[in-house]
Amino acid sequence: MTDRETARVVAWSEELRRVHARLREALDVTRDALQEGTGAADVSQDLLLHCHGFCAALDGHHQGEDRTLFPAIEAAHRQLAPVLRALEHDHSMIAHLLGELRAAIDRAAPPEELHSHLEGVAAIMESHFRYEERQLLTVLETLELRAEAAEVLGPL
Repeated sequence: MTDRETARVVAWSEELRRVHARLREALDVTRDALQEGTGAADVSQDLLLHCHGFCAALDGHHQGEDRTLFPAIEAAHRQLAPVLRALEHDHSMIAHLLGELRAAIDRAAPPEELHSHLEGVAAIMESHFRYEERQLLTVLETLELRAEAAEVLGPL
């Protein structure tokens, strides 16, 4: 294996950390948009803009993992199947919460309700990221997966 190939293999753990960091930053920007709004209409417009980016990025990340990363991990590490099913379940739950957030924004829900939806997404997202990192970072350091980062971890 060449140095370049080794660097790509080892880089998956770093790529995952970077994607998670960017998603955390996008969540913070979205939270800030909610805090800075002066009324329900202002909050909804700002959140609509920020949520589209944040929600699309988080959805894309999870779709990439489900479609490309998790099958590659399972093929190399069958013993991780229960962990991967738990992570996929989290993805489904987070997608549902994002849908509820989008619906609340679309109907111009009051800021308190939007805040509640956003904090629910944030809590599950953070718990999911920490579990995923604890379970998979070591595996990702040796995973042989030849694919573009956006295909594997989403377009961030």
